[in-house]
Amino acid sequence: MWKFANPIRHKILETRWPTAEEAAGSRLFRGIQIGRLEARSRTWVPAMVPWRATEDGFVTEQNLDWYRRFAEGRPGVLVVEATGVRDIPSGPLLRIGDDRFIPGLRKLVETVREASHGETRLFIQIIDFLSVKRRPEKEKYFQRFLTVDDHHRQVLLEITSQSAWLKAPDNHVREFLQNADDEIVDLVLRPSELEALRFGYRERVTDTHLKHIRDLPQELPGIFAAAAERAREAGFDGVELHYAHAYTMAGFLSAQNDRADGYGGSRENRMRLPLEVYRAVRNRVGNDYVVGVRFLADEVIAGGSRVEDAIFYAKEFAAAGFDFLSLSKGGKFEDAQQPKVGQAVYPYTGQSGYECMPTVLSDVIGPFGRSVPLVAAIKKAVNESGFTTPIVATGGISTFEQAEEILRLGQADIVGMARQALADPDWFMKVRLGRGDEVRRCTYTNYCEALDQAHKPVTCKLWDKGRRVLEPPPW
Repeated sequence: MWKFANPIRHKILETRWPTAEEAAGSRLFRGIQIGRLEARSRTWVPAMVPWRATEDGFVTEQNLDWYRRFAEGRPGVLVVEATGVRDIPSGPLLRIGDDRFIPGLRKLVETVREASHGETRLFIQIIDFLSVKRRPEKEKYFQRFLTVDDHHRQVLLEITSQSAWLKAPDNHVREFLQNADDEIVDLVLRPSELEALRFGYRERVTDTHLKHIRDLPQELPGIFAAAAERAREAGFDGVELHYAHAYTMAGFLSAQNDRADGYGGSRENRMRLPLEVYRAVRNRVGNDYVVGVRFLADEVIAGGSRVEDAIFYAKEFAAAGFDFLSLSKGGKFEDAQQPKVGQAVYPYTGQSGYECMPTVLSDVIGPFGRSVPLVAAIKKAVNESGFTTPIVATGGISTFEQAEEILRLGQADIVGMARQALADPDWFMKVRLGRGDEVRRCTYTNYCEALDQAHKPVTCKLWDKGRRVLEPPPW
């Protein structure tokens, strides 16, 4: 049962901000080595999709303004939004699937360098995703998308006891189902067909009857490697391979991946493609370039991967040579809410989505740092295996006191703050100067996430204040 977790929220809001001297001597603002790269502090702004690129995936002036504003706060590392590795239509999301995108991305790098006075390291998150269609109208689904076959006719025979269905024309079957009650439709359609009707068609990595899905293990290593090479040419300090949430690479890591071609089933097989992608990237960009990964500490879905799987993956990723491991949680399609007709299913609307981006409307645990115990367990296992690969904790981290405790207890090596940085990009500067009481605190209502779900330019209610403002106000 959900309720306002006021005691927990108030405890966090009542934090004591450090003096400038305390901040200067803290773990949070102490540099860290990431591969061969030195980051000025352990403050990290994870990737957020702001929906400001062109429909063709090019960098716009709004993108430049967006990242300039975050860079002015001078975090240790800023991660550019999930950027598509394929040169395919994907709406106003950045792309890196062709050389023609390099000039715009190079301009973005230059903008961040200038705004942060060279203090902020800039990574780019690169991602692949499979097809997801909008939920269709019932009439449209039955008339255009359903392929009628003997299965449907046989079930109709069993339901109605009318043998005429066995030879009925396709259009008769379609028309009958289009006007049938839900109970009958539930019996006649296969589970995948029901999902396509009520949630919209969605591809999975296990759809190996589709050639382009079957061929992913042969195609993706080269695609990711080429994207990483473009990132290096554009001037980024490193790349973060997106293996998390509801997207392609996370699908291969998922315990639900039962592919029978050596890329599914056991943990070892589920890791095979993610490691092959990493090796292709590393071979292309070299050992002197930062290559990190973001993956899930827990999928939070029935039959999904748990922290035990994540520990196994983390040790293998560290052994392979990843320069950092960034952990997230949930954000899956499998438990997402049913979308309205004409809208696509959104993977941050169910319980797994809540665990990924918790709100102040919470359970007794509260919205703050829900993933930290999992991150701590993963870090402990990685370190005990002899690896010192930096571990990044994210999710509901919003104050100096909270972040410093995570580092002090050794639960993570780096602390990532996305929504808090969105609320106040100057957070890091204010705290370092001993002016923490001026920080504009995120209230965790997920106003920003609602805009993301609607594919609208993301802003924060704390600086919108009733009217749309595309950048945070100056400090």
